[in-house]
Amino acid sequence: MITLRLFVKFVVCLVLPGAAMAHPAQGGFVLLLPTGAYITAGCMAVALSILVVVMIPDTWLHRLFTPRVLGSPPNLTRARHFTSLIALFALIALLWIGFNGPRDPLSNLLPLAIWTLWWIALFTVQGVVGDVWAWVNPWRGLHALLWGDAPPPFRLPVALGYWPAILAFIAISGFALADLAPDDPARLASFILGYVLFTFAGMALFGPDDWLERAECFTLLLRLFASLSAVQTRPNIAIGLPGWAAQPGHVPLSLGVFVIVLLASGSFDGLNKTFFWLGQIGINPLAFPGRSAVVWPTTLGLIGANIALVLAFFACIATGHLLLRGFAPGAPIPPFRHSAGRLAMSVLPIAFAYHVAHFLTAFLVNIQYSVAAITDPFAKGADYLNLGQFYVTTGFFNTQATVRVIWLSQAGIIVLGHVLAVLMAHRMATQIYGPGKRAVLAQLPLAAFMVLYTLLGLWLLAAPRGA
Repeated sequence: MITLRLFVKFVVCLVLPGAAMAHPAQGGFVLLLPTGAYITAGCMAVALSILVVVMIPDTWLHRLFTPRVLGSPPNLTRARHFTSLIALFALIALLWIGFNGPRDPLSNLLPLAIWTLWWIALFTVQGVVGDVWAWVNPWRGLHALLWGDAPPPFRLPVALGYWPAILAFIAISGFALADLAPDDPARLASFILGYVLFTFAGMALFGPDDWLERAECFTLLLRLFASLSAVQTRPNIAIGLPGWAAQPGHVPLSLGVFVIVLLASGSFDGLNKTFFWLGQIGINPLAFPGRSAVVWPTTLGLIGANIALVLAFFACIATGHLLLRGFAPGAPIPPFRHSAGRLAMSVLPIAFAYHVAHFLTAFLVNIQYSVAAITDPFAKGADYLNLGQFYVTTGFFNTQATVRVIWLSQAGIIVLGHVLAVLMAHRMATQIYGPGKRAVLAQLPLAAFMVLYTLLGLWLLAAPRGA
């Protein structure tokens, strides 16, 4: 019964964010600014963007997302295989440092490289610049070297869709959020080594394209983030409004679910150490007893977050269909799977924006530890970068002026992500349901969802964490 009550409370606080107080920014500072005005302004900006989008002609919106083709890219497959091998050697070196280097996660290069340089920095660059991961992923080069273009012995069943990647991402998120020591260098190295072997085995059995596309969750996630970039290089070099490449004509429902899971897992990452959440699971936030006390609540909360948000999103799409039936009875209504899959892609800018804003403060601190670990990877007094006496500072958390800049940067990223999501959602709605009134009616519940999620995202950034 306790577990059931906990699950119900989480669903309520996720779907009705106005009642909660939380902060996920991973950075360890309590925001004392008067954030109410900023949060209100952010939500009003998103709501206003919805009104503006509804009023502008649909042809303008389509033209806005029409890219300009600049030319054909050269065939750089061999070059990418070469850089992939370099990335694999770098990963092996990091694993060795994880097993044999210093035990302090802030001195060992492996946790800093994974959680700061890769999870925060590379994911951010991917969404802004484009598909950098295609050049530095450690998978394809070795597979091409060992097997070339030989056909795999098995085929990944089409009926599985993207569910292998969904389950893998939830499991890995569970390790990051609920494991007793995910930052411990040796523990993290063991986990990564297992995942590397698992991925190579999947590629050998089912082929690199199918496995990396539908089962290896990070390649899929990074490809989705890269589709938000204004510049795309495949199949042609083209430039347009950010998000133009993230609106395919058909999206399998399981891929749409994957996008919602990205947002749900990120949101729970922001919730699970807040005063509100810790209070709900009976933990004093000012006397945190340790991660072992919250393993199961965190695991159940993560699963609950994903279930709740997927159901909430599906409910928005279904309600839009009901509005069409009630107020535009002659309007054609496409299959639910088609609508939900495509419109889920409009949530992608929100997931990306929250990822960047959520980890901004962690990046500002941990990038300094990363530089210190690079110049002295074994914590023995080396200085390979010739930095001299190097100190990590958190002084930018100590003045109102710098904290205000950080907060406004985070809030601005959140709002811009939601505005782009609104533009993408309305454009896709006009393609799915038809122009004018039909698109507006079908999109109303999703628009309300986006405004509420703006509130949730800004609220999560604004309140203190308890652990």
